[in-house]
Amino acid sequence: MKPTRATLADVARLAGVSLGSASRALSVPDQVKPQTLANVQRAVEQLGYVRNGAAQALASRKTRTIAAIYPTLNNPIYADSIQALQQTLWGYGYQLLIASHEYKPARELEVLRAILERGVDGLVLVGTDHPPEVFELTRQCALPYVLTWSVDETQYPHCVGFSNFEAAYQLARRIVGFGHQRVAMCGGSTLGNERVRARQAGTRAALREAGLDLRPEWIVEAPFTFEGGRQALRELWHGELRPSVVLCGTDLQAIGLLDECRAKGIRVPEDLSVTGFDDIEQARLTQPPLTTVRVPSLEIGARAARHLMALIDGKDGDDEIVLEAPVVQRGTLSAPCLGERFRGESA
Repeated sequence: MKPTRATLADVARLAGVSLGSASRALSVPDQVKPQTLANVQRAVEQLGYVRNGAAQALASRKTRTIAAIYPTLNNPIYADSIQALQQTLWGYGYQLLIASHEYKPARELEVLRAILERGVDGLVLVGTDHPPEVFELTRQCALPYVLTWSVDETQYPHCVGFSNFEAAYQLARRIVGFGHQRVAMCGGSTLGNERVRARQAGTRAALREAGLDLRPEWIVEAPFTFEGGRQALRELWHGELRPSVVLCGTDLQAIGLLDECRAKGIRVPEDLSVTGFDDIEQARLTQPPLTTVRVPSLEIGARAARHLMALIDGKDGDDEIVLEAPVVQRGTLSAPCLGERFRGESA
């Protein structure tokens, strides 16, 4: 015989409270007496009661669920932000639904449609460049949303992030200050990714101030992975003329590139300087430790949650939140080597 599912009325009866008190204890626990809350929680545990989310959403027109779509779940920097986002939402009584599109813009719309079919009260997106259909769908559904990780290339007021242009500009100025003139970049595709475009633009701006520019053949588009970094080093190091520094779009790429340097006997930073972007924990563990840009991932997650809660409550929220992303100087960046070993011979 199929077991009968416990109802809210069963919880109220066992707890010795009214149906309304039981409902308030589960929905707004801070608005009931501590003893009532304790009695209801004990009854819930004894009965194994689980609220009917579909019925609750139908009655309140709220699912108390927020969706977040990330480019990938394979980067620790996003995991940190997700943790802060989730923990902050818990404080508001909301749950988090997470999905990714793996840097495929066309898939993002498909992911969003699947999420909306299940019902959510708000949305967190990474970056400001998304297919027009994504923005149109949020408009049609009157879905509040917050853009994170970037404030570049947008006029949307509800952004929580940093200027990728400014962060890359400051990093490139640091590199120029060390005397580097042969600058290469290992990033991802610029298609559908304003973060990559802004970082290239910021780097070019700093180089132009020093009378330099990026050589087209030294701009490598590679996956944001360890293997992407290894692949980039192989492409950059096979020619007669080689860069003196490689700016990587993520720490994962930079760590992979450092590993390939070890395999080829390339000394860092004597033969080649390397920088990353994110400042994940592993960046401090490489040999030598990685120079990078510190992305405020925890603050982005927490602030995005608070900002979205304000929008859901019908408030404007804060103005665009622009955070700092400072350069973190470590051992993989130094003045360039000008010897013959650097310029020409195969490693």
